[in-house]
Amino acid sequence: MNSPMLKSEIAESPWTGKRMKRLVLSVTGFAILVLFLPWTQNIQTNGKITTLLPGQRPQVLQAVIGGKIEKWMVKEGDFVKKGDTIVVLSEVKDAYLDPKLINQTEIKLKAKENSVLSYSSKIDAINQQITQLEESRVLKLTQGKAKIRQEEMKLEAEEADLQAALGNYRIAYSQYQRDSALLTKGIKSPLDVENRKQKLQEANAKRQTAEAKVKVAIAALENAKTEINSIVADYGEKLAKAESDRFSTMSMQLESESEVAGLRNSLSNYEIRFGFYNITAPQDGYVTKTISNGIGEILKEGSTVCTIMPFEFSTAVEIYVDPVDMPLVSKGNTMRFVFDGWPAVFFSGWPGMSYGTFPGKVVAIDNVPGENGKFRLLVSPDGTKPWPEQLKVGTGARAYMLLNSVPVWYELWRTINGFPANFYKVKEGSEKSAGKEKEKEQK
Repeated sequence: MNSPMLKSEIAESPWTGKRMKRLVLSVTGFAILVLFLPWTQNIQTNGKITTLLPGQRPQVLQAVIGGKIEKWMVKEGDFVKKGDTIVVLSEVKDAYLDPKLINQTEIKLKAKENSVLSYSSKIDAINQQITQLEESRVLKLTQGKAKIRQEEMKLEAEEADLQAALGNYRIAYSQYQRDSALLTKGIKSPLDVENRKQKLQEANAKRQTAEAKVKVAIAALENAKTEINSIVADYGEKLAKAESDRFSTMSMQLESESEVAGLRNSLSNYEIRFGFYNITAPQDGYVTKTISNGIGEILKEGSTVCTIMPFEFSTAVEIYVDPVDMPLVSKGNTMRFVFDGWPAVFFSGWPGMSYGTFPGKVVAIDNVPGENGKFRLLVSPDGTKPWPEQLKVGTGARAYMLLNSVPVWYELWRTINGFPANFYKVKEGSEKSAGKEKEKEQK
């Protein structure tokens, strides 16, 4: 047998050197060829499955009031319909522990409502009393005025009698003076003088009587006027007291109405609060996680009870892009997705060789970056190819936004220098045709 060749002999063999040169030239040529192959630029980012509408995302069910857990009606994974009871609470606050609280509040409310009705009846009675007093005052004043007029007429008559009595007295006095003078001359007899004197005395008595009657008539007139003033003052006092009673009753009625409103509010609050003892499902869905566990646990207001995943939801993908790629993204851009757990083969530079990807359309873009410094996008199915029904909220997704086609060497050069990717440039003809189509749609 021939002895094996040494390593140095193999390395120095002419056949080995030729093979190495061919291999290096082949690899170099292939690499140069690959550098000129077309490469589709793309934006790649990770995301997760979410829902398009906020009301379709997983909802945290919270306790509106504080209470103690008495009974769980479901377990994790159960399907519940809207209105189904999730957990039953019992009261822990001393202000609501009375089981007859609603009945007692209704009794108080009924009593206050009756009190308001009684005040209304009392106000009606006072109003009727005021009306009667006003009518009586008018009648009394009319009578008083009539009496004043009567006393004035009586005074006029007495004054006329007084004038007549004064006239008779002057005549009798004049006759007495004349007869007395004639008596001294002897023309009249003493008897005639005595008769004149007697008539004078009678006239004087009538005059004094008339004067007294006039004074009495004046006093009666003054009394009638005073009585009018007394009537005005008396009925004014009575009416003022009745008005005061009416306003006091109205004030008490308003206070009772305010208490009635407060009791109604309290009753409504009690009824609503008692309705919160049963925590119910806000919509159809699955109980995914119970936060508060056990029986007898005390919950505070706003404490989380469990999480519910809605039964029906519109699938979307939530992704984040770097600020350098943000100018390339706008609403309506299309993307391709590879979902976790779903078989797919994807070549970022050669999308034509990919399999198992799903298309999507950008429907929402945040105007400000998030805490991670990236901009958030929401992408929904574009309708050309339905997404798998088995996708669940929270499933991971890999997003690819296809851009321009460039040589491999250019993509390597751009990546090394940190330049942004190129973007498709729409031709003028396509822009005009697109504009015409939009005008047709608007018309």
